[in-house]
Amino acid sequence: AAMGGGGRGIRIVPTADDLESMFRLASNEALNAFGDGRCFVEKYVDQPRHIEVQCLGDGTGNVIHLFDRDCSVQRRHQKVIETAPATGLSRETRQKIFDDAVRMLSLNKYRNAGTVEFLVDKDGNHYFMEVNPRVQVEHTITEEITGIDIVQSQILIASGKTLPEIGLTQDSIPEPTMYAMQCRVTTENPAHDFRPDTGTIDVFRMPAGFGIRLDDGPGFPGAKITPHYDSLLVKITAKARDRKDAAAKLIRALREFRVRGVQTNKSFLLNVLNHRDFLDGEVTTGFIAQNPDLLSPLKEKDRAQKLLQYIGEVLVNDTPKSLGATGDPPSQVDPIVPQIDMQREKNKSLKQIFDEEGPSAFAKAVREHKGLLVTDTTWRDAHQSLLATRLRTIDMLNIAEPTSVALRNAYSIECWGGATFDVSMRFLNECPWERLTSLREAVPDIPFQMLLRGANAVGYTSYADNVVFKFCQLAKDSGMDVFRVFDSLNYIENMRLGIDAVGQAGGIVEGAVCYTGDVSDPERGLYDLEYYLHFVRELEAAGIHVLAIKDMAGLLKPNAASMLVGAIRSEFPNLPIHVHTHDTAGTGVASMLAAAHAGADAVDAATDALSGTTAQPSLGALVASTKGTDLDTGLSLHEVSMLNEYWEEARGLYAPFESGQKSGSADVYIHEMPGGQYTNLLYQSTQLGLTGQWSHVKTAYAAANRLLGDIIKVTPSSKVTGDLAQFIVANNLTEREVVEKAEELSFPNSVIEYFQGYLGIPPFGFPEPLRSRVLKGRTIEGTSGLSCFDGRPGAQLPPYDFDINRKTLEEKWSADKISDHDVMSHAMYPQV
Repeated sequence: AAMGGGGRGIRIVPTADDLESMFRLASNEALNAFGDGRCFVEKYVDQPRHIEVQCLGDGTGNVIHLFDRDCSVQRRHQKVIETAPATGLSRETRQKIFDDAVRMLSLNKYRNAGTVEFLVDKDGNHYFMEVNPRVQVEHTITEEITGIDIVQSQILIASGKTLPEIGLTQDSIPEPTMYAMQCRVTTENPAHDFRPDTGTIDVFRMPAGFGIRLDDGPGFPGAKITPHYDSLLVKITAKARDRKDAAAKLIRALREFRVRGVQTNKSFLLNVLNHRDFLDGEVTTGFIAQNPDLLSPLKEKDRAQKLLQYIGEVLVNDTPKSLGATGDPPSQVDPIVPQIDMQREKNKSLKQIFDEEGPSAFAKAVREHKGLLVTDTTWRDAHQSLLATRLRTIDMLNIAEPTSVALRNAYSIECWGGATFDVSMRFLNECPWERLTSLREAVPDIPFQMLLRGANAVGYTSYADNVVFKFCQLAKDSGMDVFRVFDSLNYIENMRLGIDAVGQAGGIVEGAVCYTGDVSDPERGLYDLEYYLHFVRELEAAGIHVLAIKDMAGLLKPNAASMLVGAIRSEFPNLPIHVHTHDTAGTGVASMLAAAHAGADAVDAATDALSGTTAQPSLGALVASTKGTDLDTGLSLHEVSMLNEYWEEARGLYAPFESGQKSGSADVYIHEMPGGQYTNLLYQSTQLGLTGQWSHVKTAYAAANRLLGDIIKVTPSSKVTGDLAQFIVANNLTEREVVEKAEELSFPNSVIEYFQGYLGIPPFGFPEPLRSRVLKGRTIEGTSGLSCFDGRPGAQLPPYDFDINRKTLEEKWSADKISDHDVMSHAMYPQV
């Protein structure tokens, strides 16, 4: 375009036949942009460099050059980043360009500032393009390397001064020894073809520092960016002693530059500046077109702004109701971290035995251990049961070092899995994988334990088999040792998948039999001693290393513990037994001691401050009760009490998440509600408008259990039971009405999926006619008319495509942000 600029009105003519059509397109574009459709026809130079010379003339024939600039980094003929002086040109070519520029302007007695632009081909030949008779955007880099104020010089020349009169002769301008580089920050979105963005600027913080120059435009907090003005926000110029240092300064300045409220091209500029070809200094005008990856968006964390917005939101509107912070305000006291002196141990730790000799050696060491081993559940099940799983990673890391000393003789620390996985993402905005790896680094010599929901991994539904296998491998590689594998229905087929997945990953398989009912009561019903012994036989045959008795609701009375553990020990003398319970009724310590006397090798407990009621029995009580006996835990009461002092103060920080439960309750033997669910269901009932009806919900829970077939109740089957209980209370239904009206009731989705077999098959089958009535007219989505699964549901699911889902995440968040852990978290909880 004869009257144009900015890359407008330019077309490449590949053949003579294309000349007319391309000229017409260029002319029309020029006419629309500049009101003049005239165009020059010039020689096309393939992949050239764009070199321009800054000149000053005084109208008398005196012309000087201020050396050259490299403007080859262009997008659609629009300059993006400019550098001065140009590098990579031979001395001969460079001097010819200077001479031609000065001669041309001198012959025409040019007056004021002007830029003579050239193209340089691969062979070093240069071709004149045009003269720009004005100060250009990129003049700043010339000023930086020469020290000459071009704008001031123009004004002096315009006032009638000659170049010698203002002290500017070619001999007086030394060869540059510095390098300068400029980029233009605009409100254009590279991810959407550089479409100009509009909006109000919320944050505008410009960089500073030695060697940084800013020429700003319309940017400031509160500025409204409209589509009716140039999109340029600011020009940033960096100066240094060599080209790469100038680029480094420019990168630093761009990273410090903060704009919120509108999109900018900052990520694009950073991608260019970090590209190896650009840093090497010799790129052509085709550089950007040849590297489309330069358009990859940069995801900024925007932490400060988000933090301010969060603080403002909480101050004005209080914490979000979804967080569940409905209790008293948090304590203002920061917990004091105790100092516990490290004691050197003569014998190998269980962690060392596992790492060096494997799972079987670990199991053998547990079985041969003299005394009672203890697992501390404070970092997982204790806060899940008492504080809605809201314990943050930082509060565990703060006490990690003293814990690694005080619990050096423990069986394990339960710190991961179960509800902690999704809650950390859902409510705490934490990465569960980062929690595991950071805790592992802080506590290197005690086995870590997690809760694995069999075929459900750490989710609430069935997954493809390859997801469970991959999850277990990632968990093992991230620092997990003991995998307590359970199934919410004691369904052996689901258990086998989890056992095989952990075994293949090289972890310790602690296969769990979930306990319900009462083996000491012959009138309780189906879950008698023989039922449990039969299931343990299946688990041992499946290849477990340790047996766990998982008493989720605290139903295991002392006498029942003696009977159950004693019977298992008698039949399986070499199998380590690990017992887990909740202290809802207040019998936890007694039951664990009874289990230990009957032959259990390890039991679960929690620090005193997070023990009792729906959590685990008191760790301090067990340590004190067994001291000096054959069941001595090997733990120091003084040391575990020091840990407890920290947790007494730390619990105050989580006061908003307290359930309000002030004591244990023996009615758990009636409703059989798991400890981990008790507080959560209490809160959910309040949210659903069932305030004041908690006693009715507990009664309905027992009724729901009977309706579902008297099932094992632990996540996710406990959720099914709880959902049905709330449904019964909310709709004022009786057990009989639920069965009779099943075909017309809108049951919770979890209840429907239970009857469809999503969780597996319950020990004694599904209850009829309720199941048939609930499923009447329903089919499973994604199947060819299947109304329910027959067998393990995951076996009928196609393999999960990790590669495709990784690609999807990378396209959304950029490849460098996505790890294997992120892909797995997305596989488990795609909506979170």
